[in-house]
Amino acid sequence: MPTKSDSDPLSAEFDSKNYLKQLTERPGVYRMYDRGGDVLYVGKARNLKNRVSSYFRKSGLAPKTAALVGRIASIEVTITGSETEALLLEQNLIKSLRPPYNILLRDDKSYPYIYLSSHSDYPSLTFRRGRTKKGGGTWFGPFPSSGAVKESLNVLQKVFRIRNCNESYFRNRTRPCLQYQINRCTAPCVGYVTPEEYLEDIRHATMFLEGKNPAIIRDLMDAMEKASSNLDFEKAAEYRDQINHLRHVQEQQSVEGGSGDADVVAIAQDAGVVCVVVIVVRGGRVLGTKNYFPRFSIEDTEGELLGAFLGQYYLGGDTHREIPKEILVPTEVEGQSLISEALSDAAGRETRIRGNVRGERRRWLDLALTNARQTLITHLASKETVYRRLLALRDLLELAETPARMECFDISHSHGENTVASCVVFDDNGPLKSDYRLYNIEGITAGDDYAAMRQVLTRRYKRLISGDGKRPDLVFIDGGKGQLNIAREVFDELGISDIPLIGVAKGVTRRAGMEQLIDAMTGDVFRVPADSAALHLIQHIRDESHRFAITGHRARRDKKRRQSTLEGIEGVGPKRRRELIRYFGGIQEIRKASVDEIAKVQGVSKALAESIYAALHNE
Repeated sequence: MPTKSDSDPLSAEFDSKNYLKQLTERPGVYRMYDRGGDVLYVGKARNLKNRVSSYFRKSGLAPKTAALVGRIASIEVTITGSETEALLLEQNLIKSLRPPYNILLRDDKSYPYIYLSSHSDYPSLTFRRGRTKKGGGTWFGPFPSSGAVKESLNVLQKVFRIRNCNESYFRNRTRPCLQYQINRCTAPCVGYVTPEEYLEDIRHATMFLEGKNPAIIRDLMDAMEKASSNLDFEKAAEYRDQINHLRHVQEQQSVEGGSGDADVVAIAQDAGVVCVVVIVVRGGRVLGTKNYFPRFSIEDTEGELLGAFLGQYYLGGDTHREIPKEILVPTEVEGQSLISEALSDAAGRETRIRGNVRGERRRWLDLALTNARQTLITHLASKETVYRRLLALRDLLELAETPARMECFDISHSHGENTVASCVVFDDNGPLKSDYRLYNIEGITAGDDYAAMRQVLTRRYKRLISGDGKRPDLVFIDGGKGQLNIAREVFDELGISDIPLIGVAKGVTRRAGMEQLIDAMTGDVFRVPADSAALHLIQHIRDESHRFAITGHRARRDKKRRQSTLEGIEGVGPKRRRELIRYFGGIQEIRKASVDEIAKVQGVSKALAESIYAALHNE
């Protein structure tokens, strides 16, 4: 029986340290698998990185958890819009997968809902466990816990004063009950409120529960500010708690709710790798995700890739997959009508491929795109991927040994203002973020990238000559011959001759896959095939250097201008900043909010909410 080699990353145990480096801090669900591909445990988290990291601490694990960790061979995550959605998806997966390390509930309770009865004049608003079709009425939910629903109903009754009694009790009242006495009801049972006035309250409550009207929150925010200005802080705190409860009950559910069967297919590509994520939705529930990494040609468009994938996924091979009524895609699919017709024939009913969708389906598609991007990031940083690419890079550059440490430099500024240089570091595990460095460039002519490059390289490698700092095996410069010549001059001045120096130029077309590599020592300019694993690693390093430089430049610019974090976001002016702060109470709460929650602020569109979210999370 073959033994595993400690030096071969392809046969090593699960590399938790490297995996956690690239794990997102968004809410979501994680699934742990053993070596046979069987699921061991399903969990949910408000912050995936923090939660999954807790399993791999050096001490303090319970015996059951330690046994689980010892069997982990891989981990997959599904990002959700909020912790509530994560909890609902977690429960769906536990019921369907029944993992051995989860507590499997035997009572199989249904999710709690809020039910608005069908009474023509005075409908009631009540708590219900499970959803039925009897009696008509309107259902809101599901929600993550009965306590949250009951507490939220309590707040709604304070605000809207809607009855919560059953029909028999309501019909037989001759005088107001205690709910009226404590100002929780308008006593429609004895005619203290007209049907028109009561139905107006019902309309407002319904709009709020559907997330369509945040006016009540704005009123409560005004009242909170007024109470605070009058130094009535206890009352202001009550209003604050009411706002928080109302936001909770208002949360949109992307994991469960709505109806229909659909597969949601999203695609992401970077550094020569394509990731396709399929989210399975049945009966309005998100049941799980599956990730694929198909081979492709650099000339293929996303529409062509999706067309090829859909044909093979549903119709190719011996695997008989369930074909849903709808397949949601982010872009027009090559041969879409033909594929749709073939799938309809195979399923024996109509199957539609749709891209222009709204509402719940739009949220499913956004969720799939988010998961595709995050899965791709994790895959690119995996030890196996980096190891194979390092071997290819060694062969491409004809190096004596596989490089153990690589550094890449880039420059960022706005019209010469607040110039920042970045140095990112990759080792045999991928990005080594603890060794990333930013350099504020001073004393040069605005916009002089050559002078900026000279300054950062001199500062970085002057320390190396004096014996301070780690020595790289390979250095990349993001730029053409001009920047590379400056780098070579600095190396000559410092007497560095044994570190290979490579320039990465975008080429004439400036398209990914068409880069030109320049060897500083020989001056040779050469191109690498677009499907080269070595080129993919170089692209990854170059893109990471570019991203880190831009992030550092923006932070420096905002600090110098004394701007808030929101001020650097295009489309967010003083009025929208004020509304965001008033709605959430502070920048930390805005960071915790999902895109859908940010979009509920007055004057903030879905597109702007996505920009705000991305800016606050450095995406």
